[in-house]
Amino acid sequence: MKDIFFEGKVMWSQIDANMHLRHSAYADFAAQARLELLEKMNFGADVLTELKIGPILFREELIYMREVRPNDTVKVSCELSKCRTDGARWSFVQKIYRSDNIQAALINVDGAWIDIQHRKLTALPPDIVQQFLKLPKTADFELTEPTIK
Repeated sequence: MKDIFFEGKVMWSQIDANMHLRHSAYADFAAQARLELLEKMNFGADVLTELKIGPILFREELIYMREVRPNDTVKVSCELSKCRTDGARWSFVQKIYRSDNIQAALINVDGAWIDIQHRKLTALPPDIVQQFLKLPKTADFELTEPTIK
């Protein structure tokens, strides 16, 4: 396992009627791992607030592979799989592992940055793009040019 950015215990409130991790808790763990990754790269909530931008998701795909049970501990990896050269659009691949190191889920997300004041999609400032592109990447990472409208 590499690029683990979140580790946490499964709480009772995250368990469904079948006594395993409820579907939305997987997404919550993945979101927290992405935020932890940005914090570790000095691109966290304070920087986003300063820039007046926030992340938004266009797509979140969860592929469930194994059950996660009450009181288990999960570890979540996070790698950039695709990004535009201006940082405006991006994709992450994340894996959730149980405490026995068995992969329990695969999560693919596609997102962008939104200018919070103007409520419009935006690119990252050039110096921030350089920081964002230092994030851990998948082996098949793809850097693409922005599309011209």
